[in-house]
Amino acid sequence: MKYYLTVLSLVFFITSSAFSQEKVVKYKVSSGETINQIAQKFKVTPYDIYQLNPDARTGLVPNSVLLIPTKTGEAKKEVSETKTPTASGKEIIHEVQPKETFYSIEHKYGISDEALKAANPFLEKTGVQIGQKLVIPAKGSTPKTAEKPVKEKGAEKYVYHDVQPKETKFGIAKQYNITVDELEKRNPDIVNSLPVGYRLTIKGTAPKTESTPAKAVESKKSAETSKKAVTYMEYQVKPKETFYSLGRVFHLTQDELVALNPSLSEGVKEGMVLKVPAGYIAPAPIVAAQVPDKPADSSVYKPVENTGGGIKIVDKVKSTENENVEIVELTKKKGLNERKKVVLLLPFNLAKVQSDTSGTANRIKNDKFLNMTLDFYAGAMMAIDSAKTLKLPIDVAIYDSQETKTTSNVVGLTPKLQDADAVIGPFYQSNAETTANMLRSYDVPVISPLSKDSANPIDNLYQTIPSNDVIRNSIFDYMRSKNGNIVAVVDKKKESVINYIKQNQKGVAFASLTETGGLDVANLKSLLIPNRLNYVVMETGNTAMVKATIKALLDSQKTCQVQLVILEPNSTLDTDEISFDNLVKLKLMYPSVTRESDEQPVLIYEKQYRLKNKANPTTYATRGFDVTFDTMMRLSQGKTFQETADMMTTQQVDNKFQYYRKEDGGHANKGVYILYYDSDLTLKVAN
Repeated sequence: MKYYLTVLSLVFFITSSAFSQEKVVKYKVSSGETINQIAQKFKVTPYDIYQLNPDARTGLVPNSVLLIPTKTGEAKKEVSETKTPTASGKEIIHEVQPKETFYSIEHKYGISDEALKAANPFLEKTGVQIGQKLVIPAKGSTPKTAEKPVKEKGAEKYVYHDVQPKETKFGIAKQYNITVDELEKRNPDIVNSLPVGYRLTIKGTAPKTESTPAKAVESKKSAETSKKAVTYMEYQVKPKETFYSLGRVFHLTQDELVALNPSLSEGVKEGMVLKVPAGYIAPAPIVAAQVPDKPADSSVYKPVENTGGGIKIVDKVKSTENENVEIVELTKKKGLNERKKVVLLLPFNLAKVQSDTSGTANRIKNDKFLNMTLDFYAGAMMAIDSAKTLKLPIDVAIYDSQETKTTSNVVGLTPKLQDADAVIGPFYQSNAETTANMLRSYDVPVISPLSKDSANPIDNLYQTIPSNDVIRNSIFDYMRSKNGNIVAVVDKKKESVINYIKQNQKGVAFASLTETGGLDVANLKSLLIPNRLNYVVMETGNTAMVKATIKALLDSQKTCQVQLVILEPNSTLDTDEISFDNLVKLKLMYPSVTRESDEQPVLIYEKQYRLKNKANPTTYATRGFDVTFDTMMRLSQGKTFQETADMMTTQQVDNKFQYYRKEDGGHANKGVYILYYDSDLTLKVAN
């Protein structure tokens, strides 16, 4: 750490020395002032101020002093450094260096954007590329009349972009073929954060009729307009939350969180009240006064436009992981024949809610199971609305299963279930099995939506959540499909993991441990093979062992190809003691029953859910949508649910459904995603 501080001090000293040769003025920051206002006051750009005051990027502190460059100082700097072509009247050649942009090159040579692009027409298509040789036109070489064609051509076309949830500066810049630096220079207000809903200027100047936050203004009225681009709310830090976990919830970097909350500079502490963008924390759901026995009319529930149009299905074929499989849109396979009936058995327990003397609102606040049920119901209703939009021949009935862990009223509902083409629910495993046994003779498939328990062998029971062993097997199957060398680093306390690997995953080498239970680093490195991809499965909650493993693998990357793997969520990796950057360097990989996706149908679902429920969809809400929509789509293929389960693997918003027949009877799901962190800090699907 001392080394980095020394280097930083040296860099600051050199920078200060360079700038000391030019003229600057000192300016005391007033309360409430922005970098844009100060830049306008001195007729410089925010970038000029940031060059002299790097700390200003994280926010302005009232009464602090900024160094502001003056025009004379800048002019002298340009003449001394570049020997500008104005003196010689000749063109010069400039080779583009890393991190240089249109703006920095034009600023260095004192030329306009039009002049640079006129001298280098290819820039319109390629943009600035490292190593390019650019012609820098001499000042005065262009006739004065050259300005006229530009004026006749009209102003540069205005292109803007409204920031969406989960978007990053890197992703937006890549989308428009510009650099992050260029994006920040055109939109100085996003240097510290990237608020959802903010309108970014990508190209040109915003029309006067539009109110764009990216345009710097001085008037209070315009400032207030720009602030409306994003709203904030208060959030209280929960136990064991870290910068990493907060960043994943609010889609903000650590720097962005600190910029909004300076108190975080001392670390994340339980009980802190933070300022965060509104809309990311779902408020308690509102209970409808009565749960309908059948779907409400479309006049009550707004249809989800196009949500189902892009959901895809993968036809099962005999293939290896490396072979391609045909992917087609499920909606194109619809067989609009006879109408089908789907029944949802959801544990609202309305009698208990209505008899609760503390009131409905209080029960919602304190009853986690009821909250889960309502979230699942909200997602299911979105699926039903989607089916209406797609005009699927489906009738849906919803009944209160009145269930607890040991009781339910499904026996009394049997007459209403016998003619169903599929039943979704109940939630508890024992109740789902009771329902399946009752409906076995009627050949009605019962789909267990939430249980993770191992099911008893019942032919018409379908488990939608993959079991732990299926999840573990999936990632070992994936690693073997890549001909990987698999090494395990397992803590002695993880006996169940050790036994699982020894019994089910033959050929996996275990790294040795020391007498004190620590990792034998030398032994681990000796197990890595230089000419093969080495997967290191790490299962430990010990921080010291985690750090030792990560350091050993980073060292080994110089001679071997190494990837870090975990079999289940590891809370130790979420702590501030473990560098997230190192996990990205090792492309941390793990199996998951859900994914993160920016596919258009997924974004439409999330947007419509927010519009309808005034909150972001929870995991249970999305599962309610996925299970319900998947069931209805399967029944719309002109086949029974059982037939589609044997033939088709489907993929919905978060979940994959790849049913298989268990050896002892019944069906389970092996739809698992293999996820890894890519170099752009996003989660990608490996399989």
